[in-house]
Amino acid sequence: METNEVVETVESAVQSSGDILETVQTIGVEWGMKIIAAVLVLVIGMFVVKLIKKGIVKLMERSKVDHTLISFVSSLIHVGLQAFVVIAALEKLNVKTASFIAVLGAAGLAVGLALQGSLSNFASGVLMIIFKPFKVGDVVDAGGVVGTVRDIGIFTTHVDTLDNKKTIVPNAKLMSDNITNYSANKTRRVDLAAGISYSCDIDKARTAIQSVLKEIPGILDTPAPTIKVSEMADSSVNFAVRPWCAPADYWDVYFGVTEGIKKKFDAEGITIPFPQRDVHIYEHKEG
Repeated sequence: METNEVVETVESAVQSSGDILETVQTIGVEWGMKIIAAVLVLVIGMFVVKLIKKGIVKLMERSKVDHTLISFVSSLIHVGLQAFVVIAALEKLNVKTASFIAVLGAAGLAVGLALQGSLSNFASGVLMIIFKPFKVGDVVDAGGVVGTVRDIGIFTTHVDTLDNKKTIVPNAKLMSDNITNYSANKTRRVDLAAGISYSCDIDKARTAIQSVLKEIPGILDTPAPTIKVSEMADSSVNFAVRPWCAPADYWDVYFGVTEGIKKKFDAEGITIPFPQRDVHIYEHKEG
């Protein structure tokens, strides 16, 4: 009996060992397949993500999208797709990702609220890069600043003012206000005024102004300059002098015409009126 009990005990132990081994093999095969599936999803997914990123970059380059926007958008899409692939791989391992996604969403919301101003600047920067209201090198009046655009970033734009002060303007402020681009068009009109005395000959003054406009470099023949009597003021007859030039020549033409008209009027004896006041002194005699 003791021998039989020993045999039965051994057989029971062997059977239990076989069951455990079979369970381990089953679990190993099952998890091995899951791990292999997760690795395949991860490897193939990352490869597909790279292909998608390259395709998006080529498509945006063909559409002549700004390189800053191409870099940012492609990187953003790349990171987003990589996160999606990692979550899909974790799903193959039966990892519950719902709570993980919820935590990421809550964190994203909190970050978005904390960076609301920065996100507004970012959105405005993207719109500026897409619609291009101005480009680097343009002279603009935007966001309360007048100057030359030196750099357009995702969050801010650098503008050098006319007296060469570097000003950093948030993109949201630029896009929420009127934008005047002085360099966008090929031509620009220079608006000037020239006054003569009522005693002077209008035709002579007009001829003098015309001769000045022909001598100033940068003034265009087309459109033709305008020289018209615009106003009969209190002490002067005023001409509207409006030559056209390229945007880069604006200030040279402005200052050149102003100085040229003064010198020409002096040479031609054309009087430029200035405010005068007559003072009358009355002598009071007593007695």
